[in-house]
Amino acid sequence: MRKTLFKWHSYAALFALLPILIVSLTGAILVFKVEIDSALRPQHMVVTPQPNAQRMSIDQLMQHVTQDNPDYALAGWELFDDRMRSDTAYIIRKGTDEWHKVYIDQYSGAVLSQPQPMTHYLTDWLLELHYAFLLQFSGTVIGVFIGLIMLFLGISGMVLYRHFWRKVFTLRWRAAKRILLSDLHKFVGILASPVFILISLTGVYWNVSILLHEVIEHGFESEHEYISAPYHAPIISFETLRRDAASAIDSFQATYLAIPNEPDMQITFFGDVNTSNPFISQYASMITYDRNTGEQLFLRDIRQASVWAMIDDSTRKLHFGYFGGIVSKVIWCIVGLTPVLLAITGVWMFALRKKPAKRNIQRRRR
Repeated sequence: MRKTLFKWHSYAALFALLPILIVSLTGAILVFKVEIDSALRPQHMVVTPQPNAQRMSIDQLMQHVTQDNPDYALAGWELFDDRMRSDTAYIIRKGTDEWHKVYIDQYSGAVLSQPQPMTHYLTDWLLELHYAFLLQFSGTVIGVFIGLIMLFLGISGMVLYRHFWRKVFTLRWRAAKRILLSDLHKFVGILASPVFILISLTGVYWNVSILLHEVIEHGFESEHEYISAPYHAPIISFETLRRDAASAIDSFQATYLAIPNEPDMQITFFGDVNTSNPFISQYASMITYDRNTGEQLFLRDIRQASVWAMIDDSTRKLHFGYFGGIVSKVIWCIVGLTPVLLAITGVWMFALRKKPAKRNIQRRRR
């Protein structure tokens, strides 16, 4: 049984070697996506408001974006009020399904960038490569299978080398090359496996959720109605709804606004609330309004939600590792890089195992 599992573990790793390396390297980088973006593009990401400056009304900010970009319709808005990071407006080119993003200073109303496709900037391109291999829907399907293989590798590795825990910090440095490589492979794999399994599991869950959303919302149709004008009524004040949401849910602070961009879509604010649970994300609570009347339709305070809702939301922080500040992010980044070392040691061991076999065959032929 162990030999069979070892073979499956080895061949699965070799079969998915390249995509696993892509997912691992991009994932390790994306742990620090915000920091990288802020360093590479401070003119887009960073704001320096005056000491007494307050956030402008979201209605005013939207007006600035739509006036500058009349060929686009608003589809989403990421809100920040930390006096450091700019807001991000998500817009769709009218008559298409092409999403773009624009950065805006929420304290002055200055539009900080031109509309750019969702994969235009380096880290956005890496994000698309990470979960869909730049292949959109089909790439997301591939991502599910690669995630399942990574999950199998993590679990099977722990099963195969479960007794290695007894001497996990012992490496036989003076042993033969193959033994040293085996020890190093086991050492890295055993230490990283718990986090590696968690990252793989949440990654599979996210991709499956994306696929289900696409199938439920659009079926398998390649065409669907494209936005050409706002779906919400002109009388709607998003600033009024934002303030209502803040009073409807205790300590609620809106972090993302989903603006109707499909025929059956309503207005939804996602936001952060005060909680002692470190795994609850900044989008955990939500409140939905009718796009024509502004009437409240649905409300969810994550602190009063079901256990499943909390688990579902926690996958965000658990996958990207930002639940414990810089410490957890560094750990997640290092674990994200371990498949590179595991790939090197694994392929090397595989090659060393094959060499004696080839020599024996050659000797028999002689």
